[in-house]
Amino acid sequence: MKVKFNRAALSEALGLVTTVVPARTTKPILQGLKIQADKEMVCISATDFEMGITCMIAQAEVEKEGVAVVPAERLAAIVRECIDEVLVMEVAEATCRIKGSDSNFTIYGHQPEQYPQVPGFEGEAQIEADLIKLQEALEHCLFATAKENTRYALSGILWEPSGKKLTLVGTDGRRLAKYKLGLNAEADKKIEGEKYIVPAKAMALLDKIGASEKDKVSIRFIDSKAIFSCGKVVISTNLVEGTFPKYEDIIPADYKNKIQLNTAATLSAVKRAALLTNEDSKGVKLAITKKSIVFTSRAPEMGDAEIAMEVDYKGEPIEIGFNPQFLVDMLRVIREDSFELQLGQSDRPGLIKSGANYVYIVMPVSLS
Repeated sequence: MKVKFNRAALSEALGLVTTVVPARTTKPILQGLKIQADKEMVCISATDFEMGITCMIAQAEVEKEGVAVVPAERLAAIVRECIDEVLVMEVAEATCRIKGSDSNFTIYGHQPEQYPQVPGFEGEAQIEADLIKLQEALEHCLFATAKENTRYALSGILWEPSGKKLTLVGTDGRRLAKYKLGLNAEADKKIEGEKYIVPAKAMALLDKIGASEKDKVSIRFIDSKAIFSCGKVVISTNLVEGTFPKYEDIIPADYKNKIQLNTAATLSAVKRAALLTNEDSKGVKLAITKKSIVFTSRAPEMGDAEIAMEVDYKGEPIEIGFNPQFLVDMLRVIREDSFELQLGQSDRPGLIKSGANYVYIVMPVSLS
């Protein structure tokens, strides 16, 4: 195999595919990338058995077709540090040589026939959406997924397709984010009403793909896998096993205390109040009256903070505490200039609505 790569295009592709390469594994070949070159395209693939990715590079000149498995970390480092516009890769007998204008590298790989099969996208799409809109929806939900491995069913995003709508939900048990996304066409009737839990890691990878307004994504759910095709990238992942919580039961529907808040001003106030919190005193108190909302925090042996905002509020006065990071995470992703905060009693979760499609639920914390 011999290929002339545009270094920038190769570097961009490696930035995606190396995300899948496992840092530790009992199968060393999985720490390599499979590179397949034919006359029209070069495909670079990676898998950890749970997730797979194939990235196609058109900005390459194939002088000799072939296939190779090259160590991912070393290849990525070489490409990253080189300054050449073009790099030449030549592979023979599992030995890879990379040449720049003033540099030569030799790295040893694996026999390509030993590399596991990485699923491709075959058949008709069951869901089609604008990639940039799906990425926005994912960003509104990903931060709320569970990070602890013990809560396996919560470590992914719930997908619920219905007609021309797709509902995405993420939760870690202490907060919940729900986003309704419009689709380009009705979802396949075969998956209507189904529930799929897609791993957060795969969704974060999909979110990394550079997207324009014109880019689309096609999706299939088959054999306990989800497969995504977007332009020159195909991502496959095993679905998360387990039962997702009945999130509809968690969303309050009876709150009468509602207040409209400026997104940027609230983010600034919460971040400043959080400066005087610590492990023993994580909460920030919100004290809401008719004309103001006051954010306060207090940490023993550190000090206290108080930030006031003018508001127009017609509900009952209320005081409630929240983990400030849970508010900051949400405020960083919403795109609207303002949002609606709905509250019940101080021991009930807060409900936040942004636009017509986004709902966020956050549990209160004790301030005693």
